[in-house]
Amino acid sequence: MRYIFKTDYGQDINIAKHDGHQFWYGALMLLLIAAPWLAGEYLLAQLTFILIYSIAGLGLMLLVGYTGLFSLSHAAFFGVGAYTQAVLTTAGMPFPLALSVSAGLSAAVGFVVSLPALRVKGIYLAMSTLAFGFIVEEILARWESVTGGNAGMSLSKPTIFGWTLNSATEFYFLCLLITVLATVCMLNLLRAPTGRAFVAIRDSEISAQSMGIHLARYKTLSFAVGSALAGIGGALYAHKMQSLSPEQFGITQSIDFLLMIVVGGLGSIHGVFLGAIFLIAMPQAIAILKDYLPAAIEQAAGLQGLVYGLVLIAFVLLEPMGLYGRWLKVRNYFELRPFARKGMFKRQKSFQKSERLK
Repeated sequence: MRYIFKTDYGQDINIAKHDGHQFWYGALMLLLIAAPWLAGEYLLAQLTFILIYSIAGLGLMLLVGYTGLFSLSHAAFFGVGAYTQAVLTTAGMPFPLALSVSAGLSAAVGFVVSLPALRVKGIYLAMSTLAFGFIVEEILARWESVTGGNAGMSLSKPTIFGWTLNSATEFYFLCLLITVLATVCMLNLLRAPTGRAFVAIRDSEISAQSMGIHLARYKTLSFAVGSALAGIGGALYAHKMQSLSPEQFGITQSIDFLLMIVVGGLGSIHGVFLGAIFLIAMPQAIAILKDYLPAAIEQAAGLQGLVYGLVLIAFVLLEPMGLYGRWLKVRNYFELRPFARKGMFKRQKSFQKSERLK
C-alpha cells in the first residue's frame, strides 16, 4: 500500500496527494481533450451527456452522500435551470450571465424547499421533496406563457461574447471546462470547514450540534449548493437537447440521478463520474442485449426499468459502496498480495450513532 510522508503544508493541501494522482489525472485530462479526434460524433455526444449528468450528480452527491439529506426532487432543480436558461437566452441574455442566473434561481428554489424540510428527516424528507418535484413538473406544464406548456420550447446554440458554439466539439469543450471547475470547487468545499460540517451532520446530527454546528444553516446551504449545481447541469442540458418538455424532468429523472450516485458510490466524487458513465451506458447495453433475448421478452414494456431495479438491488445487497468502493477493494487486494485475506475489507461499525440514545 502507498504511505504518504508529508513534509510541508503545501503538500497537505494539494488536491493531488502524490505523483500517481498527478500522472493519472493528467493522463485522463489529455484523453478527454483528445476525445473529439479519437471518438466519433455519437460517442462524443454520449461523453457530453456524461459530463452534464456529472455536474448535476455532484449536487446530489453533496446532498445525499455528504450531508445525508435524502432528496427525490433533483430533477426539479435540473428542470428549473434548464427552463431558466432557455427563457433567458431566448430573450437575448448572454450565455455566461444566463448560466449564472440559472444557477442562482435553482439555488434559491433549493433554499425554499429546504425550509420545510428542516423539520423532517428520512422517509418524510423524501416524501416532501418528491411532492415538490411533482409541483415543479406541473408548473412547467401549466405555465404556458413562459414554458410553452406540454408543447415545450426550443432554444438556440450558446453564444459566448459573440462566438456561437455551432459544432458538437465546441460545446463538448465548454461542458468539459465547466465540469472541471465544478469538480475542483466541490473538492475544495468538502475539505473546508463547511464540508466537514456537512459530513458531521450526515454521521450524527446530535453530535454535530453538540460541537456547535448550526444544523439549519448548513442543511439549507447544502440544498442551495446542490441545487445550484443541478441548475448548471440543467442549463447545459437545455443547450444540448435544444428542445425541452416537462416530461423530461419528472420523477423518473430524479430516480435516475439517485441510481447514478448509489451505483457509482455514495460519499465519493469518483462515484459521481462512474455513476454517470453507468447511467449513459446502460441503455445502450440493454439495446444490444435485446438482440439476444426471446421475442416475448424483447418486446415487453418496462425492460429497462426492470434491469435498473435489479442492478440497484444487487448493489445495495452486495456492494453498498458502489463501483468506486469495489475498485478500492480490488486495488487494495493487489497492493496487499500475498497478505490479503478474505473478509479483510468487510465494513465495520466504526461508531455508535448518538440518535440511538433517544
